[in-house]
Amino acid sequence: MAGTFTFVQSFVYVLLIYLQGFTPKEMVNPWKTYVKLSAVLMGSHGLTKGSLAFLNYPAQIMFKSTKVLPVMVMGAFIPGLRRKYPAHEYASALLLVVGLILFTLADAQTSPNFSMVGVVMISGALIMDAFLGNFQEAIFTLSPETTQMEMLFCSSVVGLPFLIPPMVLTGELFKAWNSCSQHPYVYLVLVFEAMATFVGQVSVLSLIALFGAATTAMVTTARKAVTLLLSYLIFTKPLTDQHGTGLLLIAMGITVKLLPDKNPYKRSSTSSAKEGQD
Repeated sequence: MAGTFTFVQSFVYVLLIYLQGFTPKEMVNPWKTYVKLSAVLMGSHGLTKGSLAFLNYPAQIMFKSTKVLPVMVMGAFIPGLRRKYPAHEYASALLLVVGLILFTLADAQTSPNFSMVGVVMISGALIMDAFLGNFQEAIFTLSPETTQMEMLFCSSVVGLPFLIPPMVLTGELFKAWNSCSQHPYVYLVLVFEAMATFVGQVSVLSLIALFGAATTAMVTTARKAVTLLLSYLIFTKPLTDQHGTGLLLIAMGITVKLLPDKNPYKRSSTSSAKEGQD
C-alpha cells in the first residue's frame, strides 16, 4: 500500500493547491527541474515505506535520524549551493542523532530487525533525502521567486506518473483497488491523512527556503524525539535511564545549535553573482 498512499497523497496535494488558485502559468522554474526533483522524491518515499517490510519501525527511525549528517555533507557538493558549516553545527547534529538513536533503542521492546535488504533500502532513501533537501534549497537560492506551492504542485504532478509502473509491475495497484473497494472508508482515511501531511510539507519547504536544508533536517529530527516523548507522557510508559541519556544528548544538540555563528554560511560564486544582479 506504500505506493497507493503516495499516489493518493500526491493527488490530494495537487487538488488542494489548484483550489487555492495556483496554475502552471505562475511557474518560475522549467519542468525539467521538477522531473529531477520528483524522481528523487518518489524514489525516497518508495524506499522509505518499502523498507518497513524488512525493518521494524524503531530500526527505521534510527536510520532516518541520521539524515541530517548526509544532508550537511552533501550540501558542500550541490552546484549553486556549496554550503560550508561550522564545526559546532556538525557537533550539534551528531549529538542530536546519537540522542535520538539511544531514545529509540530504549523504546524498542525487542531488538531491532536489521534485514540487509531493509538496510540497503533505507540507506538508499537517506542518500536521496540528502540530495533532495539540498536540491530544494538550491532551487530556492537560485530562483528566489519560487514559491512553496509551485514546488509542491509541480513535483507532485510530475511525480504521479513515476508511481504507476512499479505499482502495476508489483501488482499493488490491483490489490489496493480490490482492498479499498471492499473497505471504502480506507480512501477517506487516506485523503484525511494526505490533507494533514500537506500542512507539514508546506511547512518543511518553508523552513528549507528560510533556513536551509540542514537546519530543516535538524528540526524534523528533533520532531521525532518530541513525538516519542509525548507518547510516553500521554500513555504513561516508564522512562528508563537510557531514555534520560538520549533526551540529555538531544537537549545538548539543540543548545549547541543555538550558539551564535561567527562565520556565516559561504555560498558558491554562482549564487553570489546572482544575488548581486538582483
